[in-house]
This record gives sequence, structure tokens and C-alpha cells, in this order.
Amino acid sequence: MLDVRRLVLLRELSIRGTMTAVARAMNLAPSSVSEQLALLERETKTVLLRRAGRTVQLTEAALALVERTDPILDALEQAEAALVSTGEEITGRVTLAVFQSAALTLLPPALTLLRTRHPGLRLEVVQYEPETALHETWARDFDVVVAEQYPGHSAPHWPGLDRRPLLRDELHLAVPSSMDVDRLGAVPETERGPGPGAGTDGRRRTPGGVLPALLEHRPLPWVMEPRGTATRHWAEQVCRSAGHEPDVRYVSSDLQSHLALVESGNAVALLPGLMLMGSPARLRRIPLDGQPMRTVFTSTRSSTARSPAVVAVRAALEETAGDLGLGPAPRTGSG
Repeated sequence: MLDVRRLVLLRELSIRGTMTAVARAMNLAPSSVSEQLALLERETKTVLLRRAGRTVQLTEAALALVERTDPILDALEQAEAALVSTGEEITGRVTLAVFQSAALTLLPPALTLLRTRHPGLRLEVVQYEPETALHETWARDFDVVVAEQYPGHSAPHWPGLDRRPLLRDELHLAVPSSMDVDRLGAVPETERGPGPGAGTDGRRRTPGGVLPALLEHRPLPWVMEPRGTATRHWAEQVCRSAGHEPDVRYVSSDLQSHLALVESGNAVALLPGLMLMGSPARLRRIPLDGQPMRTVFTSTRSSTARSPAVVAVRAALEETAGDLGLGPAPRTGSG
């Protein structure tokens, strides 16, 4: 019978590409990875790896083994979930990947709920960029991921991952409270009532108002996330759709630094509502025309979706989102 642990290493090599990367992911020495794969070749009496310069490539036989490894691992995860579900108390270990704004607002109250209701459950959390975290969840490095997608951008779909909506988060223009938005042609969000530009919630929107004025007259530069992220691409498209290129002088993946630059009067930004909850008076949030929303969802492998521990973690996150008054996002489908 083939050793499942060695099959896992072969699968990891197909994903990571090098022995060194596999060793790092599995917390092993590269020599141990090489030795175990050599043993797998002897077990199967088949050539599984072929040298290609300084790297190795998987043979057709190896790829056939990898293709059949996922169903084996799925079955093992389902068996573990079934075993745990026979107990009265929810126990076990769940690894969760979460992005920054969700970690700041959703995670603390969700952890409190889990600690109170399921003290035997161990939740380990790592802050990760959503696109990378989805891949790592598919690769079985994480059990659950909290991910996001922006208007016009779909998060990557990996086979065997399900998705469940968590919340919808309105995106805003954030400017320093000291900025004279009336002079720029915008109506402060505190002004309510019917009239041209009023949204369904009574707040005045800003068509042809502060955003184009900020882009045209450039009273302050912009802070945005790094190029290549869905967030940056969406923000640039919003600005370009208003007719101007943003003057981006500050780049950071840390949204708390975005807040600090806006609050101190040094920049303007496009930020999600989760980052603006409880924001101080030094910052003014202005609704954008069309009320754009980002979708936040949780994702896990279908083989672990019924695990009591995974179900408990997702339920705590969903309850927290509900307590914050953020309605669930539309179903994003599976894949």
C-alpha cells in the first residue's frame, strides 16, 4: 500500500515546483523531501521525477498519482469530520486566513464567541492577501479563508473550494475633515433629504462633485495599495472613469497607514466601510456615485465544509457580520 504522506509530498511538489519550496511548506529539510520521494519511487517501481537542469519535473506517472491523491485526502478529511461529529463538544484545530480589514473588525468578536461557546476549539489565524489565501486553502495550508472581491473583479476560483457570502461592504471616498468639500463642489454626507443626487438612504451622492474635483485640482495626493492588486486596479478605474489620472504618491498594503495619511491631512483614499467603522472626526467619508460594494465571503474545501469545527468558525464570523449590521452578500457560487 502506498504511503499517503509521500503522496502528499509528491502533490506538494506539483504545486510548489521545487524541493526547497516543498520543504519550506511542510517544515522539513530538503534532503528529507528528496529521500521520501525516492522511497515513493521504489514503492511504486516507477520513475516519478526527471531532472531538468537544477530542478526536477514530474513524469506522466507522477502526474497520474497526483491526480488521484486529492480524492484520497478529501476522503480522509471527511472521515475526520465524521469522527469529530460523534462527540458532544466541538474540538480540534482550524487554520484561518484573513485579510486586514476583516481581521481588525470581524475577528476579535468572532474569537470571543468561539472561546465562550467552544473552548475546546483551537483557531489559528494568519493575515494573508485574499488571492494567495484562496490558493493556499486549495493547497490545504488553511482550512478556511475570508476573502474579498471588488466590483468588476472576480476572486480566483479553485476546484473543490466552496464559497459562502459573509457581508457586503460599501466603498467610500475618504478625505480629511479639514478639507473644504463644498468649495470643491461636493455635498457633505451629513446633508440629507430629497433632491438631485440623493441616494436611496437620503444621502447626497457626488456625481460630478468632489471626486472629479480632487482629480482635476489635486489639492492632495492619493494613497493606494500596490499595483497588481484588485483593490488598486479598481481604485484606478474609478478615478479614470471620472476623467483624470490619480496622483498616487503613497503606496502601502496596510490600510491603517491609509487612514493615518488621510486623518493627518496628507492624502485622500478610496476605502472600504470596514476600515472606516468608528473612524475619528479628523476624517470624512463621502459616498460614491452608484454605491459600489465589495463582496466578502468565506471559502473552504468541500471536503471540510461539514466539519463541526469549520462550521462553528464560519457561524461565528457570520454572526459577527450580522451584529455589525452588514447584510450578507449575494451568493457567489462555488468553484
